[in-house]
Amino acid sequence: MEAARSLGATLVSVIIGRRSRWLVLVLAVALVGVAGPLAGKLAPLEDNSPTSFLPAHAASTVVTTYLLAHSRESGSPAVVVFAAPGRLGAAALGTVAAARRALAARGLAGVGSPGPVVVSQDRRAAYFVVPVAAHASAATSANDVLAMRRLLERFATPATSATAARGLRVAVGGPAGAAADALNAFSGIDGKLLGVTVAVVALILLLVYRSPVLWLVPLVSVLFAAGWSQGVAYLLAKAGFVINGMTVGILTVLVFGAGTDYALLLLARYREELRRHERTSDAMAVALRRSAPAILASGLTVVLALICLLLARLNDIAALGPACAGGILCALMAQLVVLPALLLALGRRVFWPFIPRPSAEYAAGGGLWERIAGSIPGHRRAIWVVVTAVLAVGALGLIAYRGGVSQQNGFRGRVGSVAAQQILAANFAAGTAAPAEILVRPAAGAAAAAAASATPGVKFVSKPVAVGTGARLIDATLAAAPTSVAAQRTVVALRRRLVHAVGQRALVGGETATNVDLAAAASHDRELLLPVILAVVMVMLGVLLSSLVAPLLLVATVLLSYAGSLGVSALVFRYIFAFPGFDPTVPILGFVFLVALGVDYNVFLMARVKEEARAGTTAAVTRGLAVTGGVITSAGVVLAATFAVLGVLPLIALTEVGFLVAFGVLVDTVLVRSALVPALAIDVGSWLWWPGELARRGRGT
Repeated sequence: MEAARSLGATLVSVIIGRRSRWLVLVLAVALVGVAGPLAGKLAPLEDNSPTSFLPAHAASTVVTTYLLAHSRESGSPAVVVFAAPGRLGAAALGTVAAARRALAARGLAGVGSPGPVVVSQDRRAAYFVVPVAAHASAATSANDVLAMRRLLERFATPATSATAARGLRVAVGGPAGAAADALNAFSGIDGKLLGVTVAVVALILLLVYRSPVLWLVPLVSVLFAAGWSQGVAYLLAKAGFVINGMTVGILTVLVFGAGTDYALLLLARYREELRRHERTSDAMAVALRRSAPAILASGLTVVLALICLLLARLNDIAALGPACAGGILCALMAQLVVLPALLLALGRRVFWPFIPRPSAEYAAGGGLWERIAGSIPGHRRAIWVVVTAVLAVGALGLIAYRGGVSQQNGFRGRVGSVAAQQILAANFAAGTAAPAEILVRPAAGAAAAAAASATPGVKFVSKPVAVGTGARLIDATLAAAPTSVAAQRTVVALRRRLVHAVGQRALVGGETATNVDLAAAASHDRELLLPVILAVVMVMLGVLLSSLVAPLLLVATVLLSYAGSLGVSALVFRYIFAFPGFDPTVPILGFVFLVALGVDYNVFLMARVKEEARAGTTAAVTRGLAVTGGVITSAGVVLAATFAVLGVLPLIALTEVGFLVAFGVLVDTVLVRSALVPALAIDVGSWLWWPGELARRGRGT
């Protein structure tokens, strides 16, 4: 402990020193110079394919790996679909045939010859399959699909056309089309997200500080942290971690949100101390000594909670942990080292026109938050009962919870692959675009095909085809759409029947099987990670507050807040946004960020309460809330706004994460930290600090 205090004192002296503060700023810029070029190389290393998220031993991954190794030409088929308002006449079918010939003549790299045209029984739709080589890169495949779409647009005719083929629509879907749409959705995500996030943070800082200069200072230090964190993500991607567009998006908003929060807390304490000290360096020294321990404790709690994600089976979740942990560490370094140096270099004038001056009559707090804090002791029990009931009612919304979102149907708005799937589902077996791929040993091919044919929900089964020398491949077309819950149930049943028929010698892969394996891995991760993260948070709170009761109380309130927020989100996603369900990773990510970041605000509050605790629990809580209420609420608004920025991106999963975390942070800031926690703490009294010294002194309410 003494060594830590000595190190902290040395660091503070370096930050506030007249010359050393400039050295700090030079080193910060130099770090950006190193990390910046690395960040620019991150985008080509992002991997957004669904199978990359799964462990190597997952059945769908094994099938995909085998097919890739044996260069199966049709490993990622694109399905070209045509439809018309009425029956496809001779002219329309002639247009379909012409489109097929034009596509064959184009000779796109990595694209095979189109298959035969298949016409629906009611002659309202037709399709043909275009094989895309499985060994083609994601970018090459996406470019080929884009080129196909541009070429095929010439064959679509508007409803007002005078030709016999009027009203002919064309769409390109299938696994290759869905993969291309996913890649296009992530294209340019970094720049767009960064621009909107910077604008949102800048606007909020302007409103909070009402200064033409001050808002720039924390924003600059956050930009330093963002640049460093992108470099960390690049190094993780080079080390083999699966970094995708979601990782980069969440990392960006997390660094901006958490980094701005830390800046607001330090700035609030610094401004408070400037009203007590003549020299800015003295004020900063006190501000760092008083606020840095709480900021560090909360930041390290988030870091340790994120590191727990390394235990996940989902590769993207496992990579998100160290990437975001690195981002939080960058934010801590920027706001506890770079920001103080910047503020000292600029002096008091940075607060213009509201420059804080020393005053013997100054007392922190006052105003609205002092009145709110003063009203809690007399109504403490009614407050915590009512807030608990409100959150419990919100949690009832979990009855509307359902899964069902995957990368293939996880787009907001209409994209080509979704349009193609809708036409196929309306006119053919819905699973035509992406059959289940059954990989078996040669001797078991006939038995596996028979078992697949007998499985409810399987519409057609192909004959076994040799793939390499050691396996046979069977395509099973499902009756349900590949991304539907019904299709996933069919795949689960298919796997059971195959095990019964041929033992463990049959594996089922394909788009639907990948979604089944993703859902199973996500379920495992929820069951494992949630209690581990809770344990880490409890230990960190116990160490910080020197208590067993306070951590239990704080974690219980955050859990209730999470359940209420998830329930409300389930209702909003289902009945207002009309999403097909939850992405399987959203509850995990929501839990990590809401629990870890929600505890942050309680740490900031309770650290100040503990600082004032010698005056008694009631006085300490009311004083702590009066002093920290405004700045913590501002911090919560910033964090909620930055996560809400994820909603500008056209992906359901990111929109869901953004809404859940933004709504949960606001609930935690407005209800939990401002009302529930103070009311419970006052009601519990000195037992809040049990078995610490403050409880033994018996200074209660």
